[in-house]
Amino acid sequence: MKEETLNHNSFRPGRESADGEAKAIFGFWVYIMSDTLLFAAIFATHAVLHNNTFDGPSAKELVNMTFVLTETLVLLASSFAFGIASTYAHHHNKKNIVLVWISVTFLLGAAFIGMEMTEFAKLFQEGNSWQRSGFLSGFFTLIGTHGLHVTAGLIWMVSVFAQVLKYGLTDRTIGRISTLGLFWHFLYIVWIFIFTLVYLMGVI
Repeated sequence: MKEETLNHNSFRPGRESADGEAKAIFGFWVYIMSDTLLFAAIFATHAVLHNNTFDGPSAKELVNMTFVLTETLVLLASSFAFGIASTYAHHHNKKNIVLVWISVTFLLGAAFIGMEMTEFAKLFQEGNSWQRSGFLSGFFTLIGTHGLHVTAGLIWMVSVFAQVLKYGLTDRTIGRISTLGLFWHFLYIVWIFIFTLVYLMGVI
C-alpha cells in the first residue's frame, strides 16, 4: 500500500500544540538534569572505589577493549539511527521510514543490552560479582544503572512505535519522538563518559 503523504501544513504543529510540545520538552530537560546528578553521584562513587580491589581483579585485568569498543559503536549507531527517524518525523512526514528507523534503533539498542548482559554473565562465571570488591560494586552499579536506563528506553521505544503505527505522525507522536530522542542521545553521552572514565582509563 502506497504511503499516504499529507499536506505540509497538516502535520506541522499549530501554535497551541507547539507550546504544549515546548513545555513537555522543557519538563523532560528538567528530568535529564536530575538524571545527570544521579549519574554524577555514581561516577563519584566509582572514582572513590576503583582502587579498592581487595586482591581481586582490577579493570585492567577484566576489560576487553575490543568488546567494549564494539558496544560503543553499536550504541553510537543506534543514536544515529534515531536521529534519522526524528529528522523524517519532523521534516518529511514519512511514517513508514520513521517506523523503519525506530526499528533499527531498537534492534541496535537490544544488541547493546545483549552485549552488556554477556559481559556481566562472564564476570559472574569467573567469580567476579559485585560482592567481591568495592571496585566491582561501583562497576556493576554504574554499568547496571545505565543498562536499566537503556532498557527503559527500549520499552518506551516500543510504545512510541505503536503510537506512530496507529495514529501516524501527529503533533503528539512527533512530540513523543522528540522527548525519546533527547533521552536516547543522553544515554549515549553518558556511555561515552563510562567508556572513557571506567574502561579506557581503567586499562591505562
